[in-house]
Amino acid sequence: MVEKLDNVDLTILKILQNDSKKTTKEIAATLNMTVSPVYERIKRLENDGYIKKYVALLDKKLLNYPVTVICMVSLRYHNEGFIDKFEEQIKELPEVQECFHMAGKVDFFLKINMKSLDDYHDFVRVKLSNISNIGILESYFVLKEIKQSTEFVI
Repeated sequence: MVEKLDNVDLTILKILQNDSKKTTKEIAATLNMTVSPVYERIKRLENDGYIKKYVALLDKKLLNYPVTVICMVSLRYHNEGFIDKFEEQIKELPEVQECFHMAGKVDFFLKINMKSLDDYHDFVRVKLSNISNIGILESYFVLKEIKQSTEFVI
């Protein structure tokens, strides 16, 4: 059973989502605690699923992926089988960084980073076009990234 989080747990989560490379010793010092209980709390937060995984955030421009595309997809058919099949097909496309099932005018919101517009064109032509249930596909190209964060207020 998942325990309720207290203020210490929430502070640990805030620290780790800001910098997951902080050591248990550094976190303990920030909290004026000893290392052992902080270590145990972090392990519990991991085991209970509050911490899903630790990642490195990469610089897309330095890696030569400067083009960010927001792709809105509307499906032709909306019964459960068609939606499930679309979701499975999208999961198989490594170019799709994020996919959200939406309520409203569009069914899915995709975030895709590419090396160039030509690469995106090829991606749409070769990969997305193979998904037969897509009815409408609209692409929006990011001109400037104003804010990017993986942190949320807790």
